[in-house]
Amino acid sequence: MIEYISDPDGWIELSSGRIARFNTGSDANIDLETVVSFGDEWTKFDRFSDSEIQRIGDEYFDVVTAAMLPASATALDLGCGGGRWSQYVSSRCAFVEAVDPSDAVLAAHSVTRDLSNVRVTQASVDTLPFPDRSFDFILCLGALHHIPDTAAALETAVQKLRPGGWILLYIYYALENRGPGYRLLFGVADLLRRVTSRLPGPLKRLSCDVLAVTVYLPLVALAGALGMLMGRRAAEAIPLHYYSGKSWRVIRNDALDRFGTPLEQRFTREQITEMMTESGLEDLHFSDRMPMWHVVGRKGGE
Repeated sequence: MIEYISDPDGWIELSSGRIARFNTGSDANIDLETVVSFGDEWTKFDRFSDSEIQRIGDEYFDVVTAAMLPASATALDLGCGGGRWSQYVSSRCAFVEAVDPSDAVLAAHSVTRDLSNVRVTQASVDTLPFPDRSFDFILCLGALHHIPDTAAALETAVQKLRPGGWILLYIYYALENRGPGYRLLFGVADLLRRVTSRLPGPLKRLSCDVLAVTVYLPLVALAGALGMLMGRRAAEAIPLHYYSGKSWRVIRNDALDRFGTPLEQRFTREQITEMMTESGLEDLHFSDRMPMWHVVGRKGGE
């Protein structure tokens, strides 16, 4: 466990423990509306089965070797959400600092409270209460594209990584490897997101559940059928094919994530490469598998 470099601004007191809170309200590089939205999301979807966490975690970690994440490593789960990736990685390293600016820390604490090598902290990327060069490994899955200045947030995160340490990122891709029809459908969906994400909480959740039934399920079923009849390549041409074989809970969660989040940005592989390189990362390894793009990079230097 790494000592905090400053005293917490307060504590979230729970029957099973307490969570240190570091002020995120004055953080310039944060979208507070999006933070509130994620707090609502992860308190709604606060539990997933161990098998589902293992399966999806393996998809993200397909580019991570044992040398990148040794058993002795101290890891930072930046933007931990409901804590499922902290739970996943806790068995592969010595200690995990799970950090999120939203009320999702309540769900993360509930998920990881029985794990002695995980600590949950409420903080944003700009209020991380840890010294620079503290961590051997950082995972940041699905968070940076919801921060106003993604490049600046990445630079700040990399400062917390020791030289020679690795960072695993998942950043929404810009569909640069998709055809015009696919991108057109996404454009329509993104316009819809701009409406649904502004709805009041209960109505937003209901709308996203309706979209899960009327949009996700038919496309997932189509992708599954094409996969059986014509093979994987045919299935991958269908939007949302990634969710074939995923549980209904995962599909509902993703519908709320995608259509309920106010701030969403997308980046090409080239843009991500540039951001990572300018942050001092090298030896980048992109996965060509979904979800795109997930990539590891090593911090250069000493």
